[in-house]
Amino acid sequence: MNSELAVALRCVTRAAVAAMFALVVSGPARAQTKPTIAQFLSPGFPAELVSAKKADRIAWIVYERGLRNIYTAAAPDFRPVRLTKFLDDDGTVLTDLSISDDGATVIFVRGSEPNREGWIANPNNLALGAERAIWTARTDGLGAWRLAEGGEPTLSPDGRTVVFAKNSQIYSVGTSHHSGPKPSDHDADLMIKAWGKNGDPHWSPMGDKLAFVSTRENHALIGVYDARMRSLTYLAPSVDFDGSPAWSADGKRIAFVRTPGTPFGLQAQRGDGSIGNPSGPAATAAAAQARAGQKPGDTTAVRPDGLFRAVLQNGATMSLYVADASSGEAREIWHNKPADKAFTNIRALDWADQCVIFAQEPDEWTRIYSVSVAGGTMNPLELTPGAGQVETLGLSPDGKNLFYATNVGDIDRRHVWKVPTSGGAAVQITSGNEIEMYPAPLASGKQVAVLTSSATRPMSVGIVTITGGAKKLVYPTLTAEFPVAAEVTPEPVLLKAADGVEFHNQLFLPKDLRPGEKRPAIIFVHGGPIRQMLLGYHYMDFYHIAYAVNEWLASEGYIVMSVNYRSGIGYGKSFRTSANTGGRGNAEYRDVLAAGKYLQGRSDV
Repeated sequence: MNSELAVALRCVTRAAVAAMFALVVSGPARAQTKPTIAQFLSPGFPAELVSAKKADRIAWIVYERGLRNIYTAAAPDFRPVRLTKFLDDDGTVLTDLSISDDGATVIFVRGSEPNREGWIANPNNLALGAERAIWTARTDGLGAWRLAEGGEPTLSPDGRTVVFAKNSQIYSVGTSHHSGPKPSDHDADLMIKAWGKNGDPHWSPMGDKLAFVSTRENHALIGVYDARMRSLTYLAPSVDFDGSPAWSADGKRIAFVRTPGTPFGLQAQRGDGSIGNPSGPAATAAAAQARAGQKPGDTTAVRPDGLFRAVLQNGATMSLYVADASSGEAREIWHNKPADKAFTNIRALDWADQCVIFAQEPDEWTRIYSVSVAGGTMNPLELTPGAGQVETLGLSPDGKNLFYATNVGDIDRRHVWKVPTSGGAAVQITSGNEIEMYPAPLASGKQVAVLTSSATRPMSVGIVTITGGAKKLVYPTLTAEFPVAAEVTPEPVLLKAADGVEFHNQLFLPKDLRPGEKRPAIIFVHGGPIRQMLLGYHYMDFYHIAYAVNEWLASEGYIVMSVNYRSGIGYGKSFRTSANTGGRGNAEYRDVLAAGKYLQGRSDV
């Protein structure tokens, strides 16, 4: 850390301590009629919005006053109905929500993800520890019930069966109601037992087959389980890594990604009698170089392909394949070029009508691309143009249209766009001074559900027509308790740090600020750091709360500056990957310092 930055850190740290002391001891005069922080946090926060493929029904998770529950709503009135009765503020999270094609069944996970040691968060200090379990509920109000211990479940299209990976194998459990004692692990049946680490299950659209990924240390295979025949087929098995299986609409074909297997010089040599390479000369490239008398990182020595670097037979490092789900025979439909820097890491595929689509970040912005399953395409087709971040996607039930959220044209908000998956002009569906995220197209093809907020309205579930227009707000219904009248609309402020980097901010000014008056100011930094605060309530729970706190502080009389410092998202790859950030030099602190100096220069601070 250079001396200038060290001095700045010490100065601002002292200023921060003094400001916190002033805030606690004195602060602006507070009238008894001013709203409390609890009022700003009173509305329920919706998340994980999903829609059914064959019915105009949606479902979502709600966090409200410490309680977490599942809600649903259906056309035509979309009246919200709570499906679960978790009425204790016990800190147990809900995740992994999905809904059956007919909208009759939802599944979700109750309990946190395990940490690196395999422990589940236990906020209630239960003597036997907490659990992470799969639950289901009927959307007709029948209730919700526990199915089995586990996580990352996949619901069959008909809603009758859930599959999940546990201990590297695939298990299944029925969603039928349990009238007896609480279900136990014995209620889940071992469905697939195979060598390797098996996971990422995907049901076929008909629900008669299941694709999964079987990772085997130095390579991975796509397996297909036939539920009727109870048989396994592997798709064009090789010594490469196959993954991201995606089913065609008719359930006869599967698209997947192929990348090279681990080269021999990088493979782990265990020498313990297990399946794999015998105990050999190297566990890593560095060890191999050392044994050969080379220095680590020596680039002058010849390092032949196949020992330290692997490519596919055609020289590519990534290919897309389409396979027959029954026979396993596959053909390549696209591969990247040798030394390609634009298409390097496809992590997920979606089969969309006669194309497969995927996300990549070839330059400043992540974009969605399309490749025809007929093959013969030299370059993937770009679907999402413009200078902006593409974040959340939703496919129409027929796969012909992609809905996505982006900040193209409105850098500090998000809006929903639509584009044909086979290519064509992208059309903006929502616009204005509100935020729209997580598009969930409805089965009828006329509407799309979204999570939406504004500068003065918390995140809500809304319904919009695919031609745009006014939203129908579904949840929550704001009561008189929520202090809408006390809220302010933050102003966008563009600043430049001492080293020339531009960065965006949001400035909250108290409503009762009079000309010539001075108020104390507070700087808010969002954390993450790969995050972006917006000109409205945020779509992630913690940052939604943080925005509400900033509104509350403004209502208390403080001027609040929310800083989107470098290394955050929303402003391009160069900004997100700025040099010398974090442990490499804390360069992002220059932005915080510049924001502080900006506040010092304001006549009202």
